[in-house]
Amino acid sequence: METVQLRNFVTIPLLGFGVFQITDASMCERAVTEALKTGYRLIDTAACYGNERAVGNAVRNSGIRREDVFLVSKVWIQDTGYEQTKRSFEKTLNNLQTDYLDLYLIHMPYGDYHGSWRAMEELYEEGRIKAIGVCNFLPDRLTDLILSHRIAPMVNQMELHPFCQQTELRKLMAQYHIQPMAWAPFAEGQNQIFTNPVLSCIGKIYGKSPAQVILRWLTQEKIVAIPKSVHAERIRENFAVEDFILSEKDLQQIQKMDSGKGVILNITSLDEVYRLHNIRFEQ
Repeated sequence: METVQLRNFVTIPLLGFGVFQITDASMCERAVTEALKTGYRLIDTAACYGNERAVGNAVRNSGIRREDVFLVSKVWIQDTGYEQTKRSFEKTLNNLQTDYLDLYLIHMPYGDYHGSWRAMEELYEEGRIKAIGVCNFLPDRLTDLILSHRIAPMVNQMELHPFCQQTELRKLMAQYHIQPMAWAPFAEGQNQIFTNPVLSCIGKIYGKSPAQVILRWLTQEKIVAIPKSVHAERIRENFAVEDFILSEKDLQQIQKMDSGKGVILNITSLDEVYRLHNIRFEQ
């Protein structure tokens, strides 16, 4: 499995498995079990997904050593702040049935994320988190966070797919050695991505699907990708992307697909700010 090294020398798989919107506990546990059986070793969840315990059950029952699984979770808006983040972190550990996280992220650039970052710095220095980072932080808030604290984020997880390639943000992140991580690498199926003529044409060259072409593009760009599926066949298909290499021409064709903006989440929209702040849950 291909990996990349974070700024602090922690190694992270370039291809992982996401569980966003898998709200049924038994379905989530089955999907993660299948992913681990297939060979995935990075599992990405979040407090607000409501499925941390299902993920923890799957990892515990997999027979795979805990140190061989890279577990990622996130603190939600309602729990930002120093004390709240520490409490949420303990609940996450309890749900995942582990005593440490490989990567802990601030889920959204809202609320008291500065207080959250101070708590995460401490947890990191105590060795209870191997790496810390953020999600959905655009250049202004990312730079503000970096300049305000002792430790810069090691990862920024964001909307990143052929239609939204985050070129300028990735340039800034490269300056600070922040690893990009792509959620929704398939753009949640929008813009008919699975039948896109460019991706389909490239796929035919290698006998691969458009989804596999996307994941190969991301891994060649050294971007961590976390595709999600509840279907065993798709889980296995998404993992089978290490046996071909896209040409420079292929990469250039995919680069031209970039619209320069997100198609799923507009983090600067006031409607989104209200909507996301109103998402509440019991962890």
